[in-house]
Amino acid sequence: MTHGRDRDALVEELIAVGRDAVGRGLVLASAGNLSARISETEFVVSGSGTWLDRLVPEDFAVLSLDDAETGVARDGGAKPSSEWKLHHRAYRARPDIATVLHLHPRTAVVLASLGKKIRLLTLDHAYYLGSIGVTPFYHNGTDELADTAAEQLRAHDVVVMRHHGCSVVADTVEMAYRRALNLEDAAQATALALQLGDAGTVFPADGAAHA
Repeated sequence: MTHGRDRDALVEELIAVGRDAVGRGLVLASAGNLSARISETEFVVSGSGTWLDRLVPEDFAVLSLDDAETGVARDGGAKPSSEWKLHHRAYRARPDIATVLHLHPRTAVVLASLGKKIRLLTLDHAYYLGSIGVTPFYHNGTDELADTAAEQLRAHDVVVMRHHGCSVVADTVEMAYRRALNLEDAAQATALALQLGDAGTVFPADGAAHA
């Protein structure tokens, strides 16, 4: 896990993810936010209004996982993203995770918003995603959004928030981003299957065990 790893190294990983995510169209302009747990009691999160393909180390805020202190950046850092609660609640719900990526993958969000289940169709989908949680729409920055997403994350590593975006978690930045990429790929594959007239095919339940 990334717990206790060098803060600067984790920030550089998040910067690389942000740049790549924008390049792939997983997020636009100043939408989305990224974080990593840097200790048992603190995490770094990208700052308010930052563009994920233009991040620099100074764009990250250090926040506490203590409810009484969270929301106020430590050490005079950047103003945290308005979505800091999404990250805070996720870490509190999942002590095993060390990274939260909040992105806006278009196909995944559209399918979830239309009530279409994102299907796992390939071995990679099954391996990296396992299952996908979905939440109703709540306005960004609200307790309702953060709490419902965190509740889904207790059972899933990936949750899609209708009409909004996704939160993807893992014990490393790299694994979280692999999951984010596979979420949008699974959504695109599902959309293609629907266009081809197939509404039921999924990856075989025992397929991963024999891979």
